[in-house]
Amino acid sequence: MKRTASLFLVALFAGGITLGAYKLFFEKNDYAFLGQSEETPFITTSNLPTSASGAGINEVDFTIAAEKTVNAVVHVKNMTTSRGPSSIADFFYGFESQQRPQVGTGSGVIISPDGYIVTNNHVIDRATALQVTLNNNKSYDAEVVGTDQASDIALIKVDAEGDLPYLAFGNSDDTKIGEWVLAVGNPFNLTSTVTAGIVSAKARSLGRNQSFIQTDAAVNPGNSGGALVNTNGDLIGINTAITSQTGSYVGYSFAVPSNIAKKVVDDLLEFGNVQKGLLGISTVPKGTKRAIEEGLNEIDGVYVAQVEEESGADKAGLREGDIIKQVNKIRVRKFSELTGYLSAKRPGDKVDVTVDRDGKMLTLPVVLTKNQTIDLPNIGFRVKNLTKSDTKKYGVKKGVKIIAVSEGYQKYGLVDKIITEVDGDEVKDIDDAKKLFGEISRYGRTSFTMINEKGEKERLILQ
Repeated sequence: MKRTASLFLVALFAGGITLGAYKLFFEKNDYAFLGQSEETPFITTSNLPTSASGAGINEVDFTIAAEKTVNAVVHVKNMTTSRGPSSIADFFYGFESQQRPQVGTGSGVIISPDGYIVTNNHVIDRATALQVTLNNNKSYDAEVVGTDQASDIALIKVDAEGDLPYLAFGNSDDTKIGEWVLAVGNPFNLTSTVTAGIVSAKARSLGRNQSFIQTDAAVNPGNSGGALVNTNGDLIGINTAITSQTGSYVGYSFAVPSNIAKKVVDDLLEFGNVQKGLLGISTVPKGTKRAIEEGLNEIDGVYVAQVEEESGADKAGLREGDIIKQVNKIRVRKFSELTGYLSAKRPGDKVDVTVDRDGKMLTLPVVLTKNQTIDLPNIGFRVKNLTKSDTKKYGVKKGVKIIAVSEGYQKYGLVDKIITEVDGDEVKDIDDAKKLFGEISRYGRTSFTMINEKGEKERLILQ
């Protein structure tokens, strides 16, 4: 036994000596240290963290942002009534329809201590009653202050006993792709749910010329109207939509940027409606036949296809063929980025527009103007306010000019005619036209007076 142990120790020492000798004299390292010289590259290692918040996800602290946010995000219950047959027999035999209550749910964000709450328009749409439940389970009746269908933003208010926890709007223009964000809301009626993700993209249009922040934070039905916040707890967006074939989250969610939401809220409080500041240009959508044929798909910027007469762009000297590269020194690569930035502006605001004109960079100061074009309710007309050349050409001082009609009216040759009266009431501008056409019935008799290019009066009766 002693002999065996001795042999084992001898073998162990011999193996160690042999391995050491091989490592020392025969094995060559497959790495090298390089000095800084003209012949060899200098290799260095950065000691900077992988993100502004730390060296990785484990170093990013979401707890502070979550604590600041959950108490300011509320559950919104929308109660509506609908009419319809209560049974198959009612449907087939035409018995009187019954009113049935329906309940929809969503989220909202408290933005002031006195109870103003921002949410989505589609969350509170057609509500006969609204109820808001706070994170502490207290419930309050809410009233609608104002809505904006275009941005899908609504403002509601509750009257609470004391000051409420609220979130401050952050600057969504400072949001960066790859930045960590939290989505807070009430998916599937699960209150105070927090999910994390990153900003995947900015200025997503979703085909509606809007400008959304895209994230991969999990958002599901019920999250609509909830908060998108950064790691500081600043409100940078209102969660609005998902892209999904199933109706549930599959990796993409979209939020209205806080700068747009804040501007809509400010307008609703001050004016009762949204004041949109327009540049006055149109572009060629990328991917269309014209864009492909004329090589506009490859343009890095916004191609100016047309400048509206007497608009801010027209007065500032923008021309067809210009390529907009920057607005107030903010880079613009596509139309949704341009519209997204301008959505936070009002008529009368001045912006510096930098354009590429035949290879030369020009910066032109543009004063944004009020919307001069609308689609009339209850009828398929698009009309605009009269320009100075219109008043001179047609010999009228008031009215609206028809610039497009729906397919059903195309055979009447109405385009380029001036509407001056509706059912005997004078039409001064697009605001008058919107009001008067909003009051007509689709099933009643309506007449309106028009002026053609020869200055002749025409009358059209719809019934």
